[in-house]
Amino acid sequence: MGDVLAGIHATWEFESDAVVIRFERGNLTNRMPKLFQALRERRVPHEALEAVTLAPGKRGTVVLRAVPRAGADPLMEAAAGQLKDECDPYRLVLPADRETLAEYYRDELRSVLSPYDAGRPADGFLVEAPEGPQSFKAYDGKAAFDGRSEVTFRWSWSGASSEKWKAGDQTFRVGELSGVEWRSPEVLDGYLRLVPREGPDERAVQPDHDPASVVFGLGYGPVHESLPFAAAVLAAIRRASPRVPALPGAGARPRDPAGVAERIRHLGELHRAGLVTDEEFSVKKAELLAEL
Repeated sequence: MGDVLAGIHATWEFESDAVVIRFERGNLTNRMPKLFQALRERRVPHEALEAVTLAPGKRGTVVLRAVPRAGADPLMEAAAGQLKDECDPYRLVLPADRETLAEYYRDELRSVLSPYDAGRPADGFLVEAPEGPQSFKAYDGKAAFDGRSEVTFRWSWSGASSEKWKAGDQTFRVGELSGVEWRSPEVLDGYLRLVPREGPDERAVQPDHDPASVVFGLGYGPVHESLPFAAAVLAAIRRASPRVPALPGAGARPRDPAGVAERIRHLGELHRAGLVTDEEFSVKKAELLAEL
């Protein structure tokens, strides 16, 4: 598509095979969530999405939201539905007077999503996790990830339980892990736990007594630090594990003439409203007609 749609905290750039989400710093009345500042930019391939919605927002806004497929984004897999709406990186908040333009891009994006992917989990992660070494301070220690193969927990003398002190500082090889559990620090008893691939499952043990866990607390393990960390480790675990065979069925995408006609109608409305230039209208209309 090659266009850019600017919202309050982010811009969406529509490429031929992906949406590039760039998070922009908000003004004083619309401060950007720290999670967005940490993420900076994300490239989301079309195959990582299953739907696009548009709904009224708060205080004179509309919200355009891309719905990721289950298993496509390590960040959303780690979050497991715990993110507040305002911290959802797949939401683009726009002034209500841009609703017609948002409708157009919603329909444009819907047209390139495969109907065969709706409701079907992705075969593997399709969106990149945050890169590079990461660390954050938990209540009972410090967690660090080298960005490739190793996670370490170093216990705090003032916060760690006796069980953790007896076990000593911990080093985990990514290849020995099967998953990551992240419970948001914004709720009571938040924590990050590493799940072993083999051996006893320690998840029956409370996180503050489990050497494979670090616990959060007021001011410790904030979302913008601990969630990208969990996503990066989860992606590394997936890379270290055997790949799941691809599922069959993704073939050519059928084109709906009625759908193309509706998108041309929307394009005409934008052109008449002065939101699309004569040249843009001609180019886009030709592209749409070529799909028939």
